[in-house]
Amino acid sequence: MTQERLSVRRIREVLRLKFEGGLSHRAIARSCAISHSTVREYVHRAQAAGLAWPLSETLDEDQLYRRLFPKPAPPSERVILEPDWEHIHTELRRKGVTRRLLWLEYREAHPDGYGHSRFCEVYRLWAKKLDPPMRLSHKAGEKMYVDYAGQTVRLIDPETGEMREAHIFVATLGASNYTYTEAQWTQELSNWIGGHVRAFAFFGGVPEIVVPDNTKTGVKHPSRYEPDLNPTYQDMAEHYGVVVIPARVRKPKDKAKVEVGVQVVERWILARLRNRTFFSLAELNQAIWELLEELNHRTMHHLGKSRRELFEALDRPALSLLPAESYELAIWKEARVSIDYHVEFAKHYYSVPHRLIQQEVFIRATEQTVEIFHKRRRVASHPRSRLLGRYSTQTEHMPPAHRYYAEWSPDRFLRWAEKIGPQTRALIEAALVSRRHPQQAYRTCLGILGLARRYSEERLEAACARALPAGIRSYKGVNNVLEAGLDQMPLEEPASARLDPHANIRGPSYYN
Repeated sequence: MTQERLSVRRIREVLRLKFEGGLSHRAIARSCAISHSTVREYVHRAQAAGLAWPLSETLDEDQLYRRLFPKPAPPSERVILEPDWEHIHTELRRKGVTRRLLWLEYREAHPDGYGHSRFCEVYRLWAKKLDPPMRLSHKAGEKMYVDYAGQTVRLIDPETGEMREAHIFVATLGASNYTYTEAQWTQELSNWIGGHVRAFAFFGGVPEIVVPDNTKTGVKHPSRYEPDLNPTYQDMAEHYGVVVIPARVRKPKDKAKVEVGVQVVERWILARLRNRTFFSLAELNQAIWELLEELNHRTMHHLGKSRRELFEALDRPALSLLPAESYELAIWKEARVSIDYHVEFAKHYYSVPHRLIQQEVFIRATEQTVEIFHKRRRVASHPRSRLLGRYSTQTEHMPPAHRYYAEWSPDRFLRWAEKIGPQTRALIEAALVSRRHPQQAYRTCLGILGLARRYSEERLEAACARALPAGIRSYKGVNNVLEAGLDQMPLEEPASARLDPHANIRGPSYYN
């Protein structure tokens, strides 16, 4: 709209130049020393008023102004029924519900009600009067906010009298403010994951998104765009099918729900327990959960409903089903495969396929199993062992040469030798004992026992009987005896030493 009205003379000049001269708006503006937007507005007003050029001589100044600037129509006297804005605000949290849908339903019930734009404008004005945490639009079943309270609770060991602080884990659903809380000894990874698992069980379902703080327990490297989650935390999220989106660093508004939830827990639960003495974590949690039940059933004055009522109406129907089994805590570790195709976890060694020697792998260890992954694909799985310094090796992981010898054992060699004869068994046993590790003698044992096929079992038994007293423990030595035919020669008994009687010889009677 123009800042000031033009004189009648200038208005006539503008209309003349436009309708008679056919000039552009900018040319008229330069001629009359006014802006081209003013020219455009007066031309539009003249056309809307049905004025034609030339103007009637009987049209005076007042009539011209009334035609160009008609008075606005008097306001309508119709009464518009106000929507139930609290109901609208609650319905907007349901999945898939939009303002336009609610407006259409409103107009079906009240055809003379607000138009869509006015409906949205009045709702925004109403929503601004709410408390800041309630102003956010939280979809049902969409987000769960988690954090630790800044306040701790002191416990006393009944046996030693030692005092210890318990940390308070808090989880809050976005749409209903339904809250879960528990006491934990520490904020370590096992407690952090356990708090999530128990919160999901308490809610009876799984939300779409979990919003944690940038705690080092859950987020290895905070980032505004691509935060790097702890592998165990990511593994838990994949098990439940949720997305973890950490709050931005130093942006408390990103997790305002849990900030308020923590405040409510501190004021309505922890403050009421301040004068009580607890001697175990179980006792403390029992007291917390009793007050938590009362908190979730208390009516919230600004909404007129309790957290439990909102949870049953909004969040519970929208939550995803829990998986068949709860998540089992798994520790992830990055490792490099050693030259013996084993990786170490908790001072025990587990085999992987030998082709992965010197490759980077990830170890996932639970209480029962140890799994090894390479490029996100599982390549090995072992029962978890607590034997320190020992090896868990699967035959299929070995190179072909190692696999061949892994099929043998000292007992198997001794049983084979015993079938040939006692002398052969004695020689094989001596060969196994002569090495630091029995596996080092496997080749020797195979070679010696294989001579029975070339020379016969009888000759091998005789060769062992001759080699054993001579200290021969090698395949080559036994083979030389057989090649030389010494096994077929009679064994010579050692001659006994005979001494002539002498005064200086005491004789056997002396030792009796």
